[in-house]
Amino acid sequence: MAIKEAVCQVLLEMKKEQIPIGISNRHVHLTEEDFKALFPNEKIEPLKPLKQPNEYASKSVVTLKGAKGEIERVRVLGPLRRQSQVEISKTDARTLGVNAPIRLSGDLKDASMITLCSENGEITIPAAIIAKRHIHMSFKEMEELGLNMGQAVKVRVTSKERTVVLEDVEIRAGENFVLEMHVDTDEANACDILPNTTGSLITE
Repeated sequence: MAIKEAVCQVLLEMKKEQIPIGISNRHVHLTEEDFKALFPNEKIEPLKPLKQPNEYASKSVVTLKGAKGEIERVRVLGPLRRQSQVEISKTDARTLGVNAPIRLSGDLKDASMITLCSENGEITIPAAIIAKRHIHMSFKEMEELGLNMGQAVKVRVTSKERTVVLEDVEIRAGENFVLEMHVDTDEANACDILPNTTGSLITE
């Protein structure tokens, strides 16, 4: 029994040391109604799968417009959702001239008004947020790591010249979630995070 417990502890420590980090570029989630307004007589079509189950980058892109500027060819992700949401970085927000709050995906409290344009339509909706960094994991992994839904943790990201500790990383668990931490492009650039970078949980 002691050997089994030791092995489990080693595996747990290995998992803490190997949290993949995904870099989340600006993107859009749409409701069926908003998709039809922008892409009448079209269906959302997958372009490539994402790491989380059943999620994908679609073939559809939109232009984002704000008070100061616009950003073209922003990818729409699928499948369609119950509420539309535009996830951008702080740099994007300044480029567009929108005062987007930092929120977890799905929390649109005080979300900024933003205009989405396609060749066939245009909508202006309160949907722009800056996504708060978080970790996706399964319920089983959350239990194994002794964590709770919504808990804020610290993650150490080691690199040659920009090793950092990121705080306020929220736990998001789901039955089929794949272990991955999400940061935006601003955070990735500041911390020298690359597509194969991993982080480690700091337990206190």
